[in-house]
Amino acid sequence: MVDYVNKQVIELNKVNEENRNGATRSVKTETHLSDGRLRLYRLAAVCFGVLCLLQVTLNISLRLAFYNRGNETVEKDLLQTSYNTLTEERDQLQKERDDLMRKFSNLKQTCPDGWQKFNSSWYFLSTETKTWKESREDCLERGADLVIVNSDMEQQFLLGLNKGAWIGLTDSVTEGTWRWVDDTPLTISYWYSQQPDNGGDNPENGEEDCVELNTETWRPVKAWNDQSCLHNRYWICEKVV
Repeated sequence: MVDYVNKQVIELNKVNEENRNGATRSVKTETHLSDGRLRLYRLAAVCFGVLCLLQVTLNISLRLAFYNRGNETVEKDLLQTSYNTLTEERDQLQKERDDLMRKFSNLKQTCPDGWQKFNSSWYFLSTETKTWKESREDCLERGADLVIVNSDMEQQFLLGLNKGAWIGLTDSVTEGTWRWVDDTPLTISYWYSQQPDNGGDNPENGEEDCVELNTETWRPVKAWNDQSCLHNRYWICEKVV
């Protein structure tokens, strides 16, 4: 009987021992699983942190790239503006230099033989007579043209040359519409009394479409006479210097 009881006690102890061992293994297993999940959570957190860091880095890089590109555009625009300004200033300086050189060259020049200077022009009075057309051709060959009268002082100067001479005024294109040889219209005139009369309706005089200085008058402001362009007269050339 004692042996039987002892045997039952021993078996009961084995059962209890097995139960304790099973519980211990279960706790260890659960602990191991918990540790694995924790490591996974930590790894996921680290990965998420790395991704966030990469995202921040990428955003900063992109912002810097756009900022630098914007600065480059602004700097490029400023450089282009400065270049354009310098180019304009250079062109202006070159123009001023050319103007000064031209004025200096004119100051150095003296009237050629046979020419007279008055204000800013040279004047040539011929020593022979020709038709109005031939007279103008001679002026053009000299690098000038028949004189254009622009003021009372110039009119007085021309009359002082004391020659009845052709000037650069004609109405050969349209009768009664007087124009200078540079095709500008007549705005100031010095016609002799009752002139222009286009020959006074006298067929012998023909068409009087050209203008000569009348030296018979003592009034410079009344010294123009229309005359047939085919008549021979002295002529006055003008070259603006």
